[in-house]
Amino acid sequence: MKGLSKIFREKGICWARVRTRAEFNRVMNARTRIFVLFLIVGTIGAAWRAPSARAQGLYGPEQLGVEVRDPADLASIRIPETPPPPTVRTPLPEDAPVQHLSLDDALRSALDNTRVVRILAGISASGSGRTIYDVAVTNTTIDQQKARFDPTFQVQESHNRNESPGASFDPVIPGQSVIDGIRTDAFNTRASVSKLNAWGGTASAAVNSAPSRFQPGTFPLNPQDRSSVELSYVHPLAQGGGFRVNQAPIVLARLDTERSYFQFKDTVQEQVRSIIEGYWQLVAARVDVWARNQQVQQAEEALRLAEARLRSGLGSAADTAQARSALASFRSSRIASRGALLNREAAFRNALGLPPYDERRLIPVTPLTVERFEADWIGLLELAEVRRPDLIELKLILEADEQLLLQADNQARSRLDGVALYRWNGLRGEMPNGSDLASPAGQYTDWTLGVNFSVPLGLRQARASLRRQELVLLRDRANLDQGMHNAVHTIAATLRAGDQFYEQYLALREAREAARKNLEIQRAQYELGRVIFLNFLQAISDWGNTVTAEAQSLAQYNATLASLERQTGTILETHGIRLYEERFGSLGPLGRWGRVWCYPSAVFPMGDGDRYPTGERPAEEIFDLEEIPARRRPRPVPAEPLDEGALPAPRREAAPRLEPPTGTPLGPQ
Repeated sequence: MKGLSKIFREKGICWARVRTRAEFNRVMNARTRIFVLFLIVGTIGAAWRAPSARAQGLYGPEQLGVEVRDPADLASIRIPETPPPPTVRTPLPEDAPVQHLSLDDALRSALDNTRVVRILAGISASGSGRTIYDVAVTNTTIDQQKARFDPTFQVQESHNRNESPGASFDPVIPGQSVIDGIRTDAFNTRASVSKLNAWGGTASAAVNSAPSRFQPGTFPLNPQDRSSVELSYVHPLAQGGGFRVNQAPIVLARLDTERSYFQFKDTVQEQVRSIIEGYWQLVAARVDVWARNQQVQQAEEALRLAEARLRSGLGSAADTAQARSALASFRSSRIASRGALLNREAAFRNALGLPPYDERRLIPVTPLTVERFEADWIGLLELAEVRRPDLIELKLILEADEQLLLQADNQARSRLDGVALYRWNGLRGEMPNGSDLASPAGQYTDWTLGVNFSVPLGLRQARASLRRQELVLLRDRANLDQGMHNAVHTIAATLRAGDQFYEQYLALREAREAARKNLEIQRAQYELGRVIFLNFLQAISDWGNTVTAEAQSLAQYNATLASLERQTGTILETHGIRLYEERFGSLGPLGRWGRVWCYPSAVFPMGDGDRYPTGERPAEEIFDLEEIPARRRPRPVPAEPLDEGALPAPRREAAPRLEPPTGTPLGPQ
């Protein structure tokens, strides 16, 4: 306080001399300035002397390190309940329950479990990144673009107090001036509704009210209320005008939604194709396991035969060692085949959305197609041109380019807007005698009619954008032609592959029969010791390989048929699969005070058709998987002993005497 008194004395301020209002205001202003000065100095001093943490608390701490939460603190994910998966060391028991799975049931299971579309590729399945919610998410952009045409209601309110000091001559004491002012308390309200129409014009209506009060003094109207009602309209005549230009953002949003739909459909088509291919490859893998088991059985029989021949002295140690080596090699191939089957079944379960293991053995029961497909080349190309999702997407991109070109051409124009306004003004208030006074309605009006023009000199940016969009349109037209060109070659390659696999299947079927006969003959010849063991071993290997190759070729042929439907864009329709829309409730136009409206939430695939035949036997039995019986040499039947007493005793007879022949001698004498 002593410091404050000193400052007051230096400034010539004395509390005892404060008598008038002006002196009081001068004293209070001085005290305010001194208080703010001490506050700033104290804050700086505290920040200088206080610890850094306390000083930073005044304006927020800085990030001086990397802060990472413990992973255990993050949200937990539900872990599916599943037992350990089977392996080649711990396979499923022989008496494990089986699940007969047809191809139609497999497709339905995959589609029912589709939230994220899974693609099966070889012995692995992974998410494609596409979900059933993508189309609905993109669909919201249509309403977002339509929102620019929604009416906008706006209310602005403000409470204002204006009290500005002013100097005037003192009417009492000549030669002196006094400082006084007028305080104005005002309450301004503006309510307006504006709407952008489809041609780019903006119409608005507004109501203004500004009641105010003045003091001190006497005024003609105090308080008073100035009010007005106005209508205005601004219409673009060049840039920003036109129905098509203003509808272009909505059209682009619709095109984006269609692109998202066909991109999702394309991914679902690939999912269906991969599941069909994985199903047939699972059948081929089961055939391969069967063939490897047969090879092991034949190799075991060959080893027993070689050891028996060695013990009897008819064989050699080399044949026995070679038979033992071959058996070990066949057993190793069988382990690899069983592992491949487990991997394919696990990947297939992954693509179907099933757990890795559920104590049931999957048994495919849909037989493979063995009929040759006769293609209609022109019909396939026409289907692809209309149905292929990638070509549809390129067409939609081309339509979007046309809309963007329309917008770019509009932006390359000058800005010319027509403006019209009409306003009704009113005034009412209280006169000094306490009576109300108001202006007649509609007596005082304002109106405005004119144009606003603006243009960047040269329009360089707009012209460059227009050129760019024209070139983009040409580029995307070329991409569309290239897409059709690539589709034609892809379909042709698929047809060639299908014919190749089918011809290979026919050839391998003959090769399999020949290999089986060769195996039987080589085994019989080896048992008789007429051929070396290597011929027998080669026959075992050739027969097993032809069985596997035959199943693989037929599985690839059936997968190629699905690929051909995929290339023409008709794989969903041919399998009775449709895309359905699912809805959910969300905020409606009236917000939280109105009822909930239903909007699209997901587009999910659903199949309700049975295209493939279903049997009760495993699908691999179409290959006539008959085991080759082990060939054993028949044991000799012992003859009954002879009864010597029953036979006549041998009798010794004299040999006949030889006499020289009579007649003409041959040759020289």
